[in-house]
Amino acid sequence: MLAGFIQKLVNSTSVPANEHYELVHALREKSCILIDVREPHGFRRGRIPGALNQPLSKFDPANIAVGKPLVLICQAGGRFGKALRQALSAGLQDIRHYPGGMSGWRARGGPVA
Repeated sequence: MLAGFIQKLVNSTSVPANEHYELVHALREKSCILIDVREPHGFRRGRIPGALNQPLSKFDPANIAVGKPLVLICQAGGRFGKALRQALSAGLQDIRHYPGGMSGWRARGGPVA
């Protein structure tokens, strides 16, 4: 049953989303791992403090420490689906996303480093 659920997730991009306040709280409490899958030039132009950069072009879920929920973010949501499928295929399960990506984060006044 679990395998079927995971396969269904692998074939879609439907995973729980973090609302802005939830992500702010999780980052403050250090209760999640935030992975930014934008390429390095985009990451350097501004990132959420505490985000780790794993560019989609080199994305390897095996290099992600587990133990906390994983939140994936990109610029506007386009790269998220591919990173999600790779992470699910690698067996990662507690994955969330931040809708709107960095564009949404900035629009909501989130801090940018």
